[in-house]
Amino acid sequence: MRFSFPHSHAFPGGRVRVEDADAAEGMCVVEFGDGVAMIGEWHPDGDDIHLAIPAYRTAKETDIDARSWQLVRGQDGQWRSQLRP
Repeated sequence: MRFSFPHSHAFPGGRVRVEDADAAEGMCVVEFGDGVAMIGEWHPDGDDIHLAIPAYRTAKETDIDARSWQLVRGQDGQWRSQLRP
């Protein structure tokens, strides 16, 4: 499974491309628009996806804390990220 965010970080309401949606849950590749990539973890959550992204540093050297995201498919068919409580 591969998740691609068009920006250097995920944020609430941000788009994310989900590739290989038929893959087994667990480890995955998470890529950002600045070229940074890492290994994350995903699990199905009903029609949504739970995605855990570890702490990382953007290409411009901004530290981003580890976060868990709920990925939700909108009526337009696009996946978007929401912070998990």
